[in-house]
Amino acid sequence: MARPMAAFSRFEWMIAWRYLRARRAEGGVSVMTWISLIGITLAVFALIATLSVRAGFRAEFVDTILGANAHSTVYSSVYQTETGQTSRAITDYDAMADRIAEIPGVTRAAPLIKGQVMANLRSENAGVEIYGIALEDLKGLPRIVNPETSAGDIDSFEQGIAIGSGVARELGATVGDRIKIISPNGVKTPMGTSPRINVYEVVYVFSAGRYDIDRTRAYLPFAEAQSFFNKEGAADEIEVMVEDPEDIDSFSLPLLQAAGETALIWTWRDSAGSFLRALDVEDNVMFIILSILVLIAAMNIISGLIMLVKNKGRDIGILRTVGLTEGSILRVFFLCGASVGLIGTLAGVILGCLFAIYIDPIFSFVNYVMGGGVWDPSIRGIYNLPAKLQLSDVLSAVVLSLGLSFIVTIFPARRAARMNPVEALRYE
Repeated sequence: MARPMAAFSRFEWMIAWRYLRARRAEGGVSVMTWISLIGITLAVFALIATLSVRAGFRAEFVDTILGANAHSTVYSSVYQTETGQTSRAITDYDAMADRIAEIPGVTRAAPLIKGQVMANLRSENAGVEIYGIALEDLKGLPRIVNPETSAGDIDSFEQGIAIGSGVARELGATVGDRIKIISPNGVKTPMGTSPRINVYEVVYVFSAGRYDIDRTRAYLPFAEAQSFFNKEGAADEIEVMVEDPEDIDSFSLPLLQAAGETALIWTWRDSAGSFLRALDVEDNVMFIILSILVLIAAMNIISGLIMLVKNKGRDIGILRTVGLTEGSILRVFFLCGASVGLIGTLAGVILGCLFAIYIDPIFSFVNYVMGGGVWDPSIRGIYNLPAKLQLSDVLSAVVLSLGLSFIVTIFPARRAARMNPVEALRYE
């Protein structure tokens, strides 16, 4: 039985390799080859680096949301109290939390008190949003209880207050300092409402990884927050944690059924969904723009191959005369262009992966060279430039680069294959 022919013969590989490494004096186009190779490498590198940074930014942003906030919040719509006033307080918060916790997939349901106050230490002041929460519920927030980024003892929470690192920086506070918490909604007197002022010891300083959270948030024990904000026997909302936050929308109906007719639901997608959708749109636009860069780099292969075909016209005529078919000539020049695309793509993948893996020291070096302040967390929300290397992004870059490289190579290769050997040798 005859052995089936390989797609590319050894002879074709040998000729293609000889043409690629030929010096210009020998009729080669090594300079154009290097330009094409470097162009493909840089384009693929830029594509992978950009996609990894965008994926890392999205993952970090979502993780800071899910790690320091409720996956879903249940609160009450406005209703009339016995005194005729309107209130959104939840008076049966324990029973409601128990009903919600029984929903399959819910890992925790905790009552919460929220209020805005002024924090003061010595001559420094900062606006703070107080969250009243029980200790065991606070420990369920992974970004808050992270021992690598926090200071103090979380188990001492019941004896004081926990503040964000941004709040601590604004006040100049450290663990052990006693800060004043001032609420304008204090004690009502014949002369009007007197601000309520309490002093609490800072027992814990956390860093959630989000500038806006660390800069404005503080936690008080639930019972203490009820007393401070005059909300004894009530809670402002129930925060809910679930096993799969990405599937939070499927919990809306069960939560409403468990919480009652007056309940309203607000999920983490409601608060951050528009921003995440904007990131998705930006990702698609960036991919299209960088794909155009890859196409431009691949077009250099056409220029190099056209010059190579022109310089090798005599060789093509001789090869056709000794018996090489049009298909063999096409495959030789296809190998020349495809090899450049393949090597450039491989080099770009290596550089892009190394960039994503070692982005922290690279960014530190850039920040040092620029004199600092390259990344402003008050604008971007997170503290550093993240990168997440995903197989799908790498494969997308590889398929795009190789696909374009192979496609653009076909046209000059066909031109070489269709060259008339008589015309090629006429003037030699």
